Amino acid sequence: MINVAMDGPVGAGKSSVARECAKRLGFIYVDTGALYRAVGLYCVRNGIEMSIENEKNVKKTVEDGVSLEIKLEKGTQLVFMNGENVSEEIRLPEISMAASAVSAIPAVRRFLLDTQRNVAAKNNVIMDGRDIGTVILPNADVKIFITAAPEIRAKRRYDELAAKGMDVKLEEVLSDLNKRDYNDSHRAEAPLKQADDAIFLDTSALDFEQTVNEVIRLVKTKM
Repeated sequence: MINVAMDGPVGAGKSSVARECAKRLGFIYVDTGALYRAVGLYCVRNGIEMSIENEKNVKKTVEDGVSLEIKLEKGTQLVFMNGENVSEEIRLPEISMAASAVSAIPAVRRFLLDTQRNVAAKNNVIMDGRDIGTVILPNADVKIFITAAPEIRAKRRYDELAAKGMDVKLEEVLSDLNKRDYNDSHRAEAPLKQADDAIFLDTSALDFEQTVNEVIRLVKTKM
């Protein structure tokens, strides 16, 4: 099995690039951020305070009430929470912040660890997130840290949300992005950082196709 770990900050294009690369290579794409978003959605719906101080309650709530499943339909990853397809709802801006909050809670990260590793053990995968190369798949065959300048990442995320008909403002997207960057890189449990053996890929000056081609080139060196 070939495992590819792709890490990087919010808005770096990890998901879209990883998804397209997996499609062209015939690999399974695993969007780990979607799992945290689903847990965040559950906590929001149930009024659960998402903080380290409330970890014990979050842990019990998640372990007792959340069942997650990843399904692939026509090459698209769908996320089901307790049997409900929440693939669209977890992409709402307010759920992005909830995902950042729950991802800082060690009990949530441990809850999702086995789910992610089990998929990688059975398939050729491209898995993207923020701690794939450092924690989830430390022995991945290929590790890539993908990023871009904050303003460019914010514009990409803004265009993505606007294309879905969401009423968002660029400055708000940039503000949220900066907050998430800080939270993700400063959390105590598995903070966002580049693995020592990861390849650094700055896509600020690359378009989507150029980025996809570069990632595929890197993966093929291990095939």
